[in-house]
Amino acid sequence: MARATPTIAYIREVSRSGRKESGMEIRVDDLSGDATLGLVARHLDGMREYSPPESVHALDAEALRDPAVTFWSAWIDGEIAGIGALKTLDADRGEIKSMRVDDRFRGAGVGRALLRHILAEARERGMTSLWLETGTTPDFAPAQRLYESEGFRSCDPFDGYAHDPFSRFMTRRLD
Repeated sequence: MARATPTIAYIREVSRSGRKESGMEIRVDDLSGDATLGLVARHLDGMREYSPPESVHALDAEALRDPAVTFWSAWIDGEIAGIGALKTLDADRGEIKSMRVDDRFRGAGVGRALLRHILAEARERGMTSLWLETGTTPDFAPAQRLYESEGFRSCDPFDGYAHDPFSRFMTRRLD
């Protein structure tokens, strides 16, 4: 499977304080930089903190380098602000993986920008639906609200996942 062209998307976001406007850059990332690897590690640590080991489905850096996965990082003023990935399940379906916003940028629209970027990329690839697994503890409520606000709905486990009280499965059709 061919990797996505390293296209760059520039998004204008108003900062959390509302006092300044910052440029956000979302780019395909090869997972070689310390900042990116650090945020992937913090993402995995967070998943392990809030879920038992058998319920952690987050991918490590090596798994995110799989040819079926395209990984993006978001940057604001030279600082890593967030990460997200799209895993191709088949020609029609993709799975959102490793969505994480750096704590310094939570509430600033980074997660929504990454999610919309992934949605657009999936449409461009001709996918007709996206799927995801997220946690069920209160710590995952902001992520669940984000996904719901972008049209995702609960569904049964998919692609090898099993029912798990610590997992919520969601999907949405792509128009």
